[in-house]
Amino acid sequence: MLVLESPIPDKDDCLHPDLFMSKPEKPAPKHFAVNRQAHHLYHLLDRYEAGAELTGTEVKSVRDGKINLKDSYVDVKKGQAWLIDCHISPYTSGSYANHEPLRDRRLLLHRQELDKLSGKIQEKGFTLIPTLCYLKKNMIKFEIALAKGKKIYDHRETSRQRTIDREAQQDIHEHRRRHQ
Repeated sequence: MLVLESPIPDKDDCLHPDLFMSKPEKPAPKHFAVNRQAHHLYHLLDRYEAGAELTGTEVKSVRDGKINLKDSYVDVKKGQAWLIDCHISPYTSGSYANHEPLRDRRLLLHRQELDKLSGKIQEKGFTLIPTLCYLKKNMIKFEIALAKGKKIYDHRETSRQRTIDREAQQDIHEHRRRHQ
């Protein structure tokens, strides 16, 4: 009787134990929209994760990437957080029951977070800004940030600091390239 060797080695004979003990890698979270302008116009202090109450056609449009967070903000009314002026384009294959693009959408937060945020935004100069829309465990989530508006001199200081950091990185890169 002829016994052929198995093409897959046994666990004990394996030179690479990673073949048998590898875990499936978690996929990177899918970002549907990023509010890049928020970093430029505001100092972002605290960040919170909030779920959203969306209709079916809104979910399909968001998954297609047809969402814009540019001019949107969050307001707390009657103990509930609302996402205002967030544009979600109508779903192209939707029927007569399609959604309004600029309707107010309720955000889902814990009661303690809502109480804390409503107290903070009562202070002068603070607001809540959505910075990111992403998918987590097959649910659409928003990252909202407690923000304080920047003054003109803050914009100048930020751009000056960015220029200094970029030049320092270029100098380090040139130095490493020359001395390899």
